[in-house]
Amino acid sequence: MTSCYDIFAECAKAIHDGELIQSVSAKDKEFHFQNWFQDRLVKLKIDFDALGRNTYPDFRLVHKPEGYEIKGLAWPGREKDYDANSQVPSGLHNGRTIFYVFGRYPVAQAGEKEYPVVDLVICHGDFLNAARDYVHKNKSIKGFGSYGDIMIRDRKMYVAPTPFALTKGTTGTQTLILPDDFLVDERFEEVGTLTRTECSELVVGYTFDLRKNTLVSETVPNPTARKEHHFIGYRLRGQGGKPVSMSTNTTEIVLDASE
Repeated sequence: MTSCYDIFAECAKAIHDGELIQSVSAKDKEFHFQNWFQDRLVKLKIDFDALGRNTYPDFRLVHKPEGYEIKGLAWPGREKDYDANSQVPSGLHNGRTIFYVFGRYPVAQAGEKEYPVVDLVICHGDFLNAARDYVHKNKSIKGFGSYGDIMIRDRKMYVAPTPFALTKGTTGTQTLILPDDFLVDERFEEVGTLTRTECSELVVGYTFDLRKNTLVSETVPNPTARKEHHFIGYRLRGQGGKPVSMSTNTTEIVLDASE
């Protein structure tokens, strides 16, 4: 049995009980929400390996093949997408099932050291990207520049939509999104069915013209185009909140890589 139900329930309880995010540093906000989530694992007495900056996933459970990637989002602010600096989103990584934990919190005012979690979504990585065969690697080439001794490093950053952009009904509450074949925990009730459909073409490469500063993608037909992946939204019984559904047209979500 997965630990995601217990972890979600503990997060929801902490939000209800007013457990606040503690500010780490005004200059380093990366670990604010991550530390809040870590406290939930500690209270559950779940053994984990916390890795560190730019590692994936942020938390690896010791006794179960699961990982949790944490994404804290200041609100109001950038909330339709997020940067994945080290790995493309996926539901499986190195034999571990990956869950993503998205938490939104108010933009801190000057001098504030703590603030609440506004809303929370924990979702299976397949909800963000169902492909599991891509292996992330950074590459480099040498010989650039007038003297030929400059290296260009291809360090990829992925920009993916958040569940708050992909769905309706997740604002202001706590929602768990899992594939429809997961065993249901009796503490939870279904609040919506969600379907993601594979696109017609897959990006398999890209080229960058250093003279024109243009980036051109290379695509191939997707052999599983139009395949549907089905998920279910859950909340704890009696938790309340609006039903959850997909956004009207998720294909219109515009990701801005310049943000």
